[in-house]
Amino acid sequence: MARSLIVRSESWPIKGSFRISRGAKTEAEVVVVEISENGITGRGEGDPYPRYGEAVQSVVGQIETLRSEIANGLTRQDLQQRLPAGAARNALDCALIDLEAKASGRPAHAILNLPPPRPQRTAFTLSLGTPEAMGAAAKAAADRSFSLLKLKVGGADDLARVEAVRNAAPQVRLIADANEGWAPDELFRLAPELARLGVALLEQPLKAGDDEALRNYRSPVPLCADESCHTRADLPRILGRYSHINVKLDKTGGLTEAAALIQEAATQGLRLMVGCMVSTSLAMAPAMLLTNGADFVDLDGPLLLLRDREPGVVYDRDMILPPTRALWG
Repeated sequence: MARSLIVRSESWPIKGSFRISRGAKTEAEVVVVEISENGITGRGEGDPYPRYGEAVQSVVGQIETLRSEIANGLTRQDLQQRLPAGAARNALDCALIDLEAKASGRPAHAILNLPPPRPQRTAFTLSLGTPEAMGAAAKAAADRSFSLLKLKVGGADDLARVEAVRNAAPQVRLIADANEGWAPDELFRLAPELARLGVALLEQPLKAGDDEALRNYRSPVPLCADESCHTRADLPRILGRYSHINVKLDKTGGLTEAAALIQEAATQGLRLMVGCMVSTSLAMAPAMLLTNGADFVDLDGPLLLLRDREPGVVYDRDMILPPTRALWG
């Protein structure tokens, strides 16, 4: 029986709004793929990201171009050449892995030669806001037993924001994420202050095209490449400039490339963070397979939503638990 493809967009309301240096949104708009064969269905979710020129319609369109090839048995290996890295390839790649896992009875981690996922401590993200609002949000998160907070920065009051969060939650570990919001002189001025405040990691302070400014810079806070690192092709450009990479499936275009990226990055001495877009548990489940050996895990997407799909991943305070196979894989 030929494979069938269903592709649809879904909108998931966010609790309040989610703001970073580039703007705010109140809904997570995702694209879901379902590939069925012989009564078995594999699913995957992609989150179109405007920063990378993506929108729901364009991602759906990319997937539709492969409808006949999917019906005729398109493989994951073929997919890597047929679509560029991004949300469309991610949704298809994860759906094909899920289908293979369900059809073969083998868990997805075994198919990818990865160790089984374990419970992981996840960061909880604080949306960009006033220092007072972010301090209050940090205290509320710490009161809920979150011990790793990721705060969005990228404005004139960034030092005050970090100080407010540190004062409100003195015991938690902190990640600061500028989302390309700083100029080099701001980084050089603020990094020592972040080190003083005990920030454990600074994500993507500069625009992706400004990585050259980090050559020979010895940051007092470890630097993590996010927008600057999508696939293995980006590694030569970031080596010597960052200590960590943030691997997200919507950037790598799925688990197939993500697993290869992590393996190659490790050989180059780069350390790992596993992150996500604001999306549902269907996107968190495959990302969990990458988290063994990560220094930082940031898979809190469903916690930022008003509701999640069922069944979803389970959170136990600040721990995310491995997904059930009823969800994915």
